[in-house]
Amino acid sequence: MPDFFSWQNQLERCSESDVMHALECAKPGIGELSALLSPAADRFLPQLAARSRDLTLQRFGRTTQLYAPVYLSNFCTNRCVYCGFSATNKIDRKALTLDEAEKEAEILYRRGFRHILLVSGESDAIIDVSYLENLAKRLCSRFASLSIEVQPLSTEAYRRLFAAGITAVAVYQETYDRELYKELHPAGKKRDYDFRLDTPDRAAAVGMREIGIGALLGLSNWRAEGMALGYHLNSLRRRFWQTNFSVSFPRLRPAAGAFAPLTEVNLKNLSQLIFALRIFDPDVGLIVSTREEAAFRDGMLGLGPTRYSAGSSTAPGGYGNPELNGEQFSVGDHRSLPEMAAVIRSKGFDPVCKDWDASFQESTLS
Repeated sequence: MPDFFSWQNQLERCSESDVMHALECAKPGIGELSALLSPAADRFLPQLAARSRDLTLQRFGRTTQLYAPVYLSNFCTNRCVYCGFSATNKIDRKALTLDEAEKEAEILYRRGFRHILLVSGESDAIIDVSYLENLAKRLCSRFASLSIEVQPLSTEAYRRLFAAGITAVAVYQETYDRELYKELHPAGKKRDYDFRLDTPDRAAAVGMREIGIGALLGLSNWRAEGMALGYHLNSLRRRFWQTNFSVSFPRLRPAAGAFAPLTEVNLKNLSQLIFALRIFDPDVGLIVSTREEAAFRDGMLGLGPTRYSAGSSTAPGGYGNPELNGEQFSVGDHRSLPEMAAVIRSKGFDPVCKDWDASFQESTLS
């Protein structure tokens, strides 16, 4: 991974003619991505949106996949200064038993979800590989895909989880700015920048169907984070060409600890980042979660994102008991799956709750 600040220098050097070349380029590389993310591209946002819309329609048709997270635990051994789950925050802590986690997933199943994301704070003593393995075995016959967003694990751990029915792993670097990363992660295993950076490699190496990466927006320069994301994605594609990849764009939300964003990332900036990544990699899945408000999510339909969460709770046990405290962050869009699906249809697109079947993974394992 090149030095983070070298990205910033490259971005500042881009001209409007570089942007126009990148918009017309059949196979954009890192140089073209820098043009699309640069300050010089700010006034070309309508052209970026149009190019992104055309590529999204060409590669993904009119489908938008819907999913929901299941929060398993908010215990965490890390002290990330921006996170509501930080070990230093005084919040109600809860870890679901396997039965409780299955009940939460069952609620989502009855609501119509077939893709779910299992999420937890990073604590090996609370949510370990055996827990995830056993939960996956309980759920995999009912859900089309099970993804995890938990602490970085070893290659052997990912191999066990893949065999148990986990199909995808999401792990966000938070910031690719190595120096800032040190400041924001003062204690806990998460301090190891390189172990986290190499996590997608370990998960992809065992055959996981999809790997999700991302940066938490509001920590460092969003344009440089976009460059690092593109470089990371490109590097993973070269080595794991059979794996699907997705990119999420989480912006900081109000949470316990009251951490204030270090840098502004407004909706125009977020849009430019999404459009630039789509143009750079037309096949990558792009996710906009319920962190964002309804108006923005509705406006982005068809322009680049291919997957939305809906009806989300970010507290362990929050579907069975919506009054529970201990959420990771406050949700920006509270609409249910039927409400979100209706909006997608009204825009001329097809809401999809299942685009994968476990039998495909079984054939891979045989």
